[in-house]
Amino acid sequence: MIKLGINIDHVATLRQARGTKYPSVVEAALRAEQAGADSITLHLREDRRHMQDEDIFAIRPLLQTKMNLELAATDEMIAIASQVKPQDVCIVPERREERTTEGGLNIKDTYEQLYRATQTLTEQGSRVSLFIAPDLKDIDLAKKMGVPVIEIHTGSYADADNEISKQKELKRVTDAAAHALSLGLTVNAGHGLHYHNVNLIAGISGIDELNIGHAIVAHALFVGWDNAVREMKLLLRNYST
Repeated sequence: MIKLGINIDHVATLRQARGTKYPSVVEAALRAEQAGADSITLHLREDRRHMQDEDIFAIRPLLQTKMNLELAATDEMIAIASQVKPQDVCIVPERREERTTEGGLNIKDTYEQLYRATQTLTEQGSRVSLFIAPDLKDIDLAKKMGVPVIEIHTGSYADADNEISKQKELKRVTDAAAHALSLGLTVNAGHGLHYHNVNLIAGISGIDELNIGHAIVAHALFVGWDNAVREMKLLLRNYST
């Protein structure tokens, strides 16, 4: 069955809105695991808009599953990851003005920088993933770079405002996943997925894990954190092939 990675960034967003010590991101991570999460994803951004350095260090030794740390390929972030040593690191593009990660990496224009980052992270023991658009050329470059995993950005699928566009974007993701699998890569996916659109992505053969955060945090306001995680886990169980 397809795995579920829970992104807890927006638990930290709620905390940072008032500068309090609650809600606890540590508690969110541990209870997500207890409710069935297969991994915990968190993004340490350059501007520290949600997750803080101390959060990463506090959560890492307590997890029973694994940490998937999202970060930009900067010297600062690579140095932090080298200290934390998360099981997985997903390199993502980052711009301060964006509300959330808006697209995949530009691998072609930043190949050397990404290659150095992936080598450093791999040497310190993390499995490295690149967050990329469902583009076959980018997948080929990821394979050339030697990373074992890609995460396909599903934002264009999630944002499609009519059925024709939705099916077009779904086909892009499906074709990208199939191409990556043919190259021996592990395929994850995520961005913009929620309880009403995850079905078609979860049904794509060969995707290993979906990383979902905002929708689960939002749903938890009404049904509780544990139930929100369990409901998404059940959807993946029902829809995955």
